Amino acid sequence: MRRLFAVLLFALALLPLRADDARSRYIAKYKDIAVEQMLSSGVPASITLAQGCLESGNGTSKLAREANNHFGIKCRGWNGPSILHDDDLKGECFRSYSSAEQSFQDHSDFLRYNDRYGFLFDLDPEDYKAWARGLKKAGYATDPAYPEKLIKIIEDYELYRYDKVSSATSDGRREALSLPPSPSRLERSSEVEAPLHFKPRSVGSVTIDYTFYERHGVLYIVANGTETYASLARQFNLFRREIMRYNDVKRDGVIPAGQIVYLQAKRSQSTKDLAKHVVAEGETMESISQRFAVKLKNLYKFNNMKPGSEPAPGSIISLRKEKK
Repeated sequence: MRRLFAVLLFALALLPLRADDARSRYIAKYKDIAVEQMLSSGVPASITLAQGCLESGNGTSKLAREANNHFGIKCRGWNGPSILHDDDLKGECFRSYSSAEQSFQDHSDFLRYNDRYGFLFDLDPEDYKAWARGLKKAGYATDPAYPEKLIKIIEDYELYRYDKVSSATSDGRREALSLPPSPSRLERSSEVEAPLHFKPRSVGSVTIDYTFYERHGVLYIVANGTETYASLARQFNLFRREIMRYNDVKRDGVIPAGQIVYLQAKRSQSTKDLAKHVVAEGETMESISQRFAVKLKNLYKFNNMKPGSEPAPGSIISLRKEKK
């Protein structure tokens, strides 16, 4: 896995950056860390890099130089080393880190485990514009132009390239998962190496080993009939309401064996090559949503259907927003 990851990063390193200015040097220095954090936490590398550039003045700020604090995170809820710095008030307390890597890790944790940022992880991980605006909405920054500043950095320096790196099995194989007959290769799933964040951990005295799959880039497992969403949330370091949101369920309970359980937010829409689906006998909007990894609320919108209504067998369901 490490060797494959190194190859991916080496390939990215060959991509051209802009002129050799301070920002380009900052990006070149910290892009590997940002990608690694994306694979483990789900925060887009483009967002992490753009925030680092902006918050640290491309690594030249006092906080970055003297405290390795690249994101201006204050001491609230922090028991580690600190540094005083003038911000909104004089002599405010900011977190101090032993390395830049620790700062990037804390930035990921700050977003990942803070309730007010939870909705961000429902967004498409490659939709950097939605993430930038979501950070402002959640109150990350008071500057009304904060989203536009992040978006400009991302687009000027093509940071969205780093959001497209994905993990794979250690030897690079992607084994096909046996699924019902499919009209398109895009519906098939692949066995993958999960990001570190989703490695199962012990719950009580039991640890269950799961095989991870992805559908249209969305990570999922197959339930064995003994789990609830609460137990899976504990095992995979998620919030219960978070994993329930991912799977469009309102109530927790034992999950039927063989049911797909997504560990990440489903896509806003399907791929261009898979825009329509003919409804089979017994299919529901919920099962179609799970089958194609498209958010249920969006399927209702695309098809001008009221939430809770169901399609008739043989009808055609749009999996994408139709252009007018």
